[in-house]
Amino acid sequence: MKARMISITCLWTLLVLVLAACGEPVSPAATAASIGLPVPLKNAAGFIDLSVEQLAKSMRSKNFTLVNVHVPDPENLPNTDLSVPFDQITGHLDRLPGKDAPIVLYCRSGGMSTQAAAALAAAGYTKIYELDGGFNAWKAAGHDLVKK
Repeated sequence: MKARMISITCLWTLLVLVLAACGEPVSPAATAASIGLPVPLKNAAGFIDLSVEQLAKSMRSKNFTLVNVHVPDPENLPNTDLSVPFDQITGHLDRLPGKDAPIVLYCRSGGMSTQAAAALAAAGYTKIYELDGGFNAWKAAGHDLVKK
């Protein structure tokens, strides 16, 4: 009888845990709204790939640091905050906001910004976004660049 009672209690506990786990997950929408950027899953390197459309929409309520990491950097996206060479990004952490602040990186085509984003993610930065296709994709989508 005692063994049966323990089995029933264990089953009820298991059922409660399973039902709790099946609840609706907390939406990242509140976080997305607070920083003006989408909150999709991070890639294997620990940063978030951002499309031109996503960035353009986010620029309306810009609440992130926009960094050009292209070498050389003759053109910028509008409202660029910093220019830091991709291969020197970890040597200039003092120029960046805190590790939990949203940072969007871009370069000409995406190669340099991908390397810089991976380096920042490895350094513990948690909200790193990288513009897929860089400013070439930005320009091809009909958006303006600012000449330096």
